[in-house]
Order: sequence, then structure tokens, then C-alpha cells
Amino acid sequence: MQIDLRPARPEEAGALSDLALRSKARWGYDEQFLNACRADLTIRPAEVSARRVVVAEAAGQLAGFYTLDGTPPEGELGNLWIEPAHMRRGLGRRLWQHAVATADGLGFTTIRIDADPNAEGFYREMGATTVGETPSTAIPGRMLPQMRFVLPGTVAGG
Repeated sequence: MQIDLRPARPEEAGALSDLALRSKARWGYDEQFLNACRADLTIRPAEVSARRVVVAEAAGQLAGFYTLDGTPPEGELGNLWIEPAHMRRGLGRRLWQHAVATADGLGFTTIRIDADPNAEGFYREMGATTVGETPSTAIPGRMLPQMRFVLPGTVAGG
């Protein structure tokens, strides 16, 4: 299936928020947990204009998206979500590679990721390392793996 990557449009904010929740739900989280995460996973129209939000589109439908935040030298992968029907087909890898290429073009040397524990293995496969933990902003007392990816060609300490 043909996948096109393009900048998100502000009017897609609601659909992106819903996609993020469906994607997170795929990990088996219950409704109470997802409701606690809803605010953190909500993308607002103004954010789409102000942030770097890239969508993957398949046959005119949203299949996934990512956000890349920050200013060089360090960026943050704020979101990377895949529509459940498109999972395990290489789309996450493709979005990741696009985010890394975008970060490189903007002059970033590192990308920080506060990962869902279930996604830690994916990011490790992509070359990120776990450098610590960070508190969840949605669930008090829950800790998330904090990961770091050093862009190829940059100095690890830089």
C-alpha cells in the first residue's frame, strides 16, 4: 500500500488525537488509564501549526503521525503513533526514519524520547538508548523510560 508522508493540517488535530488514543489502547490499557492519558495525547489545531507534525496517509486515511519538538541541538520525539490496522507493517520505522532525517536537516544532534514502556524495545531497535526514567505527566507515580538517540555523524557527548 502506498504511504505518503506530509505535514499535518490543523483541521486534522481531532483525528490525530483519536488515532493516538487508539494506538495507545493497543497495549491493553484500560479505559480509566486511557482517560488519564487523554489530555497528554490531545493535539490541538494551534499545535499543528506551531509544532512539527508529520502524518502518514494511506489511501486518503491517516495511518500514523509523529511530532518533533525542540530547537537544535536537542529535539524531542513528542509523539509517534500508528493506527492499529497499520501496525507491524514497517510504518513506525518509516516515520522514525523520517523524523531522524528531519531532525538532521534542522541541525539536531540528539532526540530525547519519553517512551511508553511497551515502545521501549522499538526505540532500542531504532538505535536509541535508555538513559534514565521520567515521571509520567498523566499517571502520578508512574515512571517512563527516558531514551536518547544520537544522530549519525554527531559526537555522542555533543
